[in-house]
Amino acid sequence: QVQLVESGGGLVQPGGSLRLSCAASGSIFQLNVMGWYRQIPGKQRELVVIISSGTTTTYADSVKGRFTISRDSAKNTVHLQMNSLKPEKTAIYICHANIVRREWIAPATVWGQGTLVTVSS
Repeated sequence: QVQLVESGGGLVQPGGSLRLSCAASGSIFQLNVMGWYRQIPGKQRELVVIISSGTTTTYADSVKGRFTISRDSAKNTVHLQMNSLKPEKTAIYICHANIVRREWIAPATVWGQGTLVTVSS
């Protein structure tokens, strides 16, 4: 069983910064794309950023220049550095991964439980 565990959420003032982490554990043959989605109250879940095994990144336009994702392959972990957080953007950030559990088996999608980021004065 593969599990994604997020950490780093909390309360931050507008314009402040937070760093989120997501660690994958369990039976993993190959870790493909990892990334972050977020759920803002009253809105649909949206993609924030993804990073491939080759470190190619794709950011949502709304976070370009402010958020940075990095990957630690040795620890099966990704980090999301969030700077210049905007007001009224409180959301649950959910880690996502595409994982090959065993060789010659189709990849599967795995979701974390989410971590709450509250942007408030």
